[in-house]
Amino acid sequence: MSKLLHSVRLAFQNLMMRKLRSGLTILGIIFGVCSVITMVAVGEGASQQSQERIKHLGSDNVILDSVKPSGDEEVEENNVLKYGVTSLDIERIRDAVPGVKMILPIRVLNEAVNYRGIAKSSQVIGTYHDLQTVKKIDLLKGRFLCEMDELNKLKVCVISRSLANILFSYEDPLSCELKIRGTYFQVVGVVQESGDDGERDSQVNCYVPMSTLKSQFGDLEVKKSAGSFSAEKTEFTQVIVHMHSPEQVLTAESQIKKLLEYSHKVSDYKMTVPLQLLKEAEATKRMFNIVLGSIAAISLVVGGIGIMNIMLATVTERKREIGLRRALGAKKRDIIRQFLVESVLLSLCGGFIGVILGVLLPYGIEHFTDMAVVVSPASVVIAFGVSALTGLVFGIYPAAQSAQLDPIEALRND
Repeated sequence: MSKLLHSVRLAFQNLMMRKLRSGLTILGIIFGVCSVITMVAVGEGASQQSQERIKHLGSDNVILDSVKPSGDEEVEENNVLKYGVTSLDIERIRDAVPGVKMILPIRVLNEAVNYRGIAKSSQVIGTYHDLQTVKKIDLLKGRFLCEMDELNKLKVCVISRSLANILFSYEDPLSCELKIRGTYFQVVGVVQESGDDGERDSQVNCYVPMSTLKSQFGDLEVKKSAGSFSAEKTEFTQVIVHMHSPEQVLTAESQIKKLLEYSHKVSDYKMTVPLQLLKEAEATKRMFNIVLGSIAAISLVVGGIGIMNIMLATVTERKREIGLRRALGAKKRDIIRQFLVESVLLSLCGGFIGVILGVLLPYGIEHFTDMAVVVSPASVVIAFGVSALTGLVFGIYPAAQSAQLDPIEALRND
């Protein structure tokens, strides 16, 4: 142990005598370690955001969205364009597809929500009380919609926290009424949804009972353009088919697809399977990690070659020192140990600085770009460990070369 400590002290002194050279030598290690930690942090943050959005949709759900068909496929009936998923589709799915726990239809209208002269464009969502259990919706204040609201077509609404912050900065929303298309709705609850963190108003929603939405706003949406009117009818904007377990989702997907292809002459719907998307996202993440690992490996190899090059040059410069030590009784293993310690010390210094920069840089990126980053402890440990291993591997050859020098030839070389 005393010999190792002496070698470390001597190696540190030798490196400090050549500060500029030592600093330039470890740049490759610094950039390699820093880049792998930063890239993994940014990639992990993006991956987690993507997976959270997919999980928010529900891994045991099959989601059907009504989509307006293209011009060539439009089918009009009495000058009204009808498209999308219907009640008849829901009945067929419920009767024909095994494992269905619940089918939840949703209708969305883009409307201006008003309160005391303040208007905010919002999604007015007609739905049922089961939505809270199917999707990740956390109740912050009051209550969510209930069965009595639906049965009695009550004019009540539940708003997202983002909408509450915009309209009710200094008031309790539960004591207020919102106006939508001239109809007043009593606010009975405030909810927080996935992605609504209170800082970025990402979810500006207003939930009302489905029966109330239909009775107040009807099924027909009239649009005016260039002096002409057009009418569209969509019974449901979205239908969530909630299965008993994720294992039944993929089987149900093919069955639902066949049913819809049979009953719909045009492509007026889109099917989304969050479970499948989640698997694809995980596969993409694995591939991304392999790419990042390859890039980091190349960076560290380049840094290792730099260390080897400098150590070989150092061997040439220090022939006299090596000859003197050998003449005074130093063994080959002592010379090897000395140069290996210097090489590893260089890589450890580079790895340490790279870790510091690699941890700080992602948070700088998050601060200035508003991107989510996740610094992985595993990436820090692996990057630092590989940097030390790089110094050891690329220091073996120069160390062996120094030990092979003949003491007499080394002294004569000076």
